Amino acid sequence: MITAESKTFVLDTNVLLHNPTALFAFADNHVVIPMMVLEELDKFKTNNNELGRNSREVARSLDKLRKLGSLREGIPTEQGGLVQVILRFDEISEMLPGVNDNRILGCALILKREGSNVYFVSKDINARIKADALGIPSSDFDTETVNFDELRSGWQTIKCDASIIDSADEDTPIDLKQFEIEHKPTANEYVILEAENDPDNYAITRFISADEHLHPIDQEDHLFLGSVRPRNREQQLAFDLLLDPDISLVTLVGSAGTGKTLLALAAGITRVLRDEAYNKVLVSRPTMPLGHDIGYLPGTKDEKMGHWMGPIFDNLHYILGQEERDPDEVIKRLINDETISLEALTYIRGRSISNQYIIVDEAQNLTPHEVKTIISRAGSGTKIVLTGDPYQIDNPYLDANSNGLTYLVERMQGKDLAGHVTMMRSERSELAGLAAEIL
Repeated sequence: MITAESKTFVLDTNVLLHNPTALFAFADNHVVIPMMVLEELDKFKTNNNELGRNSREVARSLDKLRKLGSLREGIPTEQGGLVQVILRFDEISEMLPGVNDNRILGCALILKREGSNVYFVSKDINARIKADALGIPSSDFDTETVNFDELRSGWQTIKCDASIIDSADEDTPIDLKQFEIEHKPTANEYVILEAENDPDNYAITRFISADEHLHPIDQEDHLFLGSVRPRNREQQLAFDLLLDPDISLVTLVGSAGTGKTLLALAAGITRVLRDEAYNKVLVSRPTMPLGHDIGYLPGTKDEKMGHWMGPIFDNLHYILGQEERDPDEVIKRLINDETISLEALTYIRGRSISNQYIIVDEAQNLTPHEVKTIISRAGSGTKIVLTGDPYQIDNPYLDANSNGLTYLVERMQGKDLAGHVTMMRSERSELAGLAAEIL
């Protein structure tokens, strides 16, 4: 119920394009949609992408509300708030005619002058700066953000007596209570037991929540593709998750060169070709360009995807490079017989994907809503792997705290079906590791 203490939130267009449910995310407060926001949303409604779908969803939500009363006067919501569409705006737009942001801010300003407790909500930093210059409190839409700096890495190290490590056996769980541990591990979190005086003497264990014991993992190399082997502890953890049939969702976070995509591809191909556990490997990544976009690409859908999937082909070449056969011929055959399928994220919505090993690369460029859409497509027997570097985001409205990958890691922590590893050590080259560290 709207009271004198209720706040008035004026929403920018990008908030609704980012998350159409933002209309109802402000509890019992007053939500205002300036008419110019509807004009901007209208430009996206025919797009066959996430922005177009979100634009249409906002329109449908407002249309349902319209049937309950007058949007001009404001319509009560189930949360006890009020949603209102307003045409009026202060004439600050005369300073910069034709700038839509100014008209949206002008709507907030006139409400403030009329005595409302106004807050401007936008994912556009410059728009928030303008609001501050007008004396209007502003904020990002952060209902789906996490603190990336506090994100669990998925593993921790414990110093212990060497005898415990020497006696570690895959078939014998280790009681966690015998160790002094600062943070109790969550489901599928790794605990590396390291000898007190010998860091090279260690055993890798995974915490299983069912019996609350540490289970040593098999550190032997069981990959079908002999050219790819784990080069450090973090990669050993990643391989264990990627090859485990009981883990349906894997997230790998790390800087460039840590091997996220390479490991995922190698594990996926192994599970399809050797173990026949899945029908095929489905690989996708957001079509988000670095730098200036080069425009439309010629060719069929597969030919267009080939340009965006360049990094995937690079990794496949490396994986198959040690084989005696021509990597290009092997890759062509794997694609032709649909052992590997390249798919645009646009075409995943609405599907039910069963018995496939799905890899979503560069997932840091996805919104939490897009990540939810992808994961909800998983049918019976499907495993999903999302990889990405939250410090290399090309989406202008996302950052390390608000992107879908880090949000997923936080929300899935402690779930028995999910596993996560943060990878810190670059193995691509000495130069790549140096760049990732200091640039």
